[in-house]
Amino acid sequence: MDGWHVAEYVGRQAQVPVLPAPWRLTGTGYLLAIRMPDAVLDEQAFLDDALRLTREGNLAYVMFVDYHTADCGPYRELLFMPGSCDFSGQRCLTISKIYVSSLSSIVNGARNWGIPKEHCDFDVQYGKDGIDRIRARKNGKVFVDLHLTHSGLRLPAKSSWIPERFRRLGQLRHGMHFIYTPKGRGNFRRAAMLCAEVDAAYFPDFTQGKLQFACRVTDFEMIFPVADIQPTHIDSDLE
Repeated sequence: MDGWHVAEYVGRQAQVPVLPAPWRLTGTGYLLAIRMPDAVLDEQAFLDDALRLTREGNLAYVMFVDYHTADCGPYRELLFMPGSCDFSGQRCLTISKIYVSSLSSIVNGARNWGIPKEHCDFDVQYGKDGIDRIRARKNGKVFVDLHLTHSGLRLPAKSSWIPERFRRLGQLRHGMHFIYTPKGRGNFRRAAMLCAEVDAAYFPDFTQGKLQFACRVTDFEMIFPVADIQPTHIDSDLE
């Protein structure tokens, strides 16, 4: 557990302060939209079986985010979204695999939004020879090694320009659906993925897909709102 003994990790969890939503975050990051084979999304995306049966589409998203400020303090994050699934009758994007560098983010991410965050270490090098290199490491092993670059005009963007149904996220945790829609604004530039190595035992191997779009987002401000939390099944006697 990256140098954390299990007992120490459990003890740390118990000491993490409760930081309820909403959260306000700032930072920079990359967004990759990748068209993936259905077999990879069904079998290697780390989706819960109940969600996998409702998954639609084969456009997946990979994000690396470097949060400069957050309610839990600065941290880094790498995540994968394998398309949309059904959450209490609503189609929502869902995060099926996510690593962060902060224990507080792990604990409060689960409490607030049902996000299944795990811990890893990050080695990030910005701008070396015009290339940003992102490495994620767990148990001493690098499981994602990603080289990215960016160019072109820096353009403004707001989440409000995108219909809510395309921004809505859902998570399944302990028999509950957590549904929430982040909002934000920032600046983006076109990006390119130069190369990547992925260990599929730790993270979905997005190199098996075809990159459709990539951008680098800077100076963003985001708000993660209070989630709408609903049971996955409603007893008919209570309807």
